[in-house]
Amino acid sequence: MTEAYTPPTDPLDILHEDHEIVVVNKPAGLLSVPGRGEHLADCLLTRVKDVFPQTLLVHRLDRDTSGVMVFAQTPHAQRNLSMQFEKRSVKKTYIARVWGRLEPKTGTVDLPLIVDWPNRPRQMVDLHNGKPAMTNWRVLKASDAESRVRLMPKTGRSHQLRVHMQALGHPILGDPFYAEGEARDHPRLMLHSEELRLRHPDGGEGMKFRAKAPF
Repeated sequence: MTEAYTPPTDPLDILHEDHEIVVVNKPAGLLSVPGRGEHLADCLLTRVKDVFPQTLLVHRLDRDTSGVMVFAQTPHAQRNLSMQFEKRSVKKTYIARVWGRLEPKTGTVDLPLIVDWPNRPRQMVDLHNGKPAMTNWRVLKASDAESRVRLMPKTGRSHQLRVHMQALGHPILGDPFYAEGEARDHPRLMLHSEELRLRHPDGGEGMKFRAKAPF
């Protein structure tokens, strides 16, 4: 039995708009793109299209993750941005609250990931068949109960940050897939896309977009 989809009704939080791109702060609990079935039709893409009808998808965030997302306004921008994501030249920074005291203060998780087919959409570490996945972390503050960390993924695998933190023994608080017990018992997934750095599709100027974590 899956939980009912009750997306938040927050108004669109537009961080930037121009002739090539629109950058939005996605609320937690809202799908990036439509799911299967009419009941999963409401999503950030359709909401952005209501305001900017020509909008095209470039990347996604998990439903339970909040934060910065960029959308293209032209086919050229979509191709250009998609290539930047593919070449990993887009720099992504996330804020997360994780279970327990994460040590040391900085580190890297380098564990390949693959879909856990019987339990999809869950992903899992698979050293032999998984696709390369790498995440750098930096602890911002920590107590015995939890740590606030900045996560800088070098790859963009599905659920990468969530599986990597779980693999360290420090699942992201409120994660319905990878946290258990008290770690899971939070009002939302404590994961937020804080910053995107990319090159503007028209001219290549470096741009930085930020949205403060709401937790």
